[in-house]
Amino acid sequence: MFINMVDQPAAVLAISRRRGVTMSNGKRGILQMPPGERPTERFLEFGPEAISTAELLAIIIRCGRRGESAVDVASRVLSYFGSARRLATASVAELSNIPGIGSVRSVQIQAAIELGRRVLLSESESRPAAANPGDVADLLMPGMRYLEKEEFRAVFLDTRNRVIDTATISVGTLNSSIVHPREVFRAAIKVGSAAVILVHNHPSGDPAPSPEDLAITKRLVRAGSMLGIEVLDHIIIGDNVYVSLREKGLLGSPQQQER
Repeated sequence: MFINMVDQPAAVLAISRRRGVTMSNGKRGILQMPPGERPTERFLEFGPEAISTAELLAIIIRCGRRGESAVDVASRVLSYFGSARRLATASVAELSNIPGIGSVRSVQIQAAIELGRRVLLSESESRPAAANPGDVADLLMPGMRYLEKEEFRAVFLDTRNRVIDTATISVGTLNSSIVHPREVFRAAIKVGSAAVILVHNHPSGDPAPSPEDLAITKRLVRAGSMLGIEVLDHIIIGDNVYVSLREKGLLGSPQQQER
């Protein structure tokens, strides 16, 4: 049915609103779509597995163009390339040439694809093992031996003593760092760590443990035992030299800590 836009603006506006069209610029963005059709709301309600590839792409590009919703544009992009796999290899120039995409949205699409690629790459890489204190020292020595302030770090391990992640727990002064068990084990739980190795540096270059080092180690070993996350070692980094409290017999067991 043809509608005279001059004679019947109210009717056109009503139809446009029902269809989610923004009349000011002719673009139909995700926020202008009916709630039940919005990819973002569907993502939140049903999860990412339940929405289509076109809807995922629409969330990235956010809005469409005159006469097309974001989902319409996304569907056209996928149709142009034939598959999501082919889209993943498209250049910014190729994407930019598609009407409704342009350079900014091309970069958004490429950034999302690159993030996914990096996640897959990190999962496929073999995790370094922490079979002995030397492995941990080799991992962290280059970045810690010249630090001008004490930093307290944690190395999080899986059940096979492979490194999941490392985290800086606290940064202190020239000769001390303040660390609370809560911060260490909150980070460990977040990454699903089965065990942890404590590491901090001595800016003086001398890795000999201080009474304070031994006291915080005792506290963290006891806290880890209560949470079921074993503290395997506490390594102190000096200038190209390190001390392992476990090797020195200074780590102790949770039972010894309680005595």
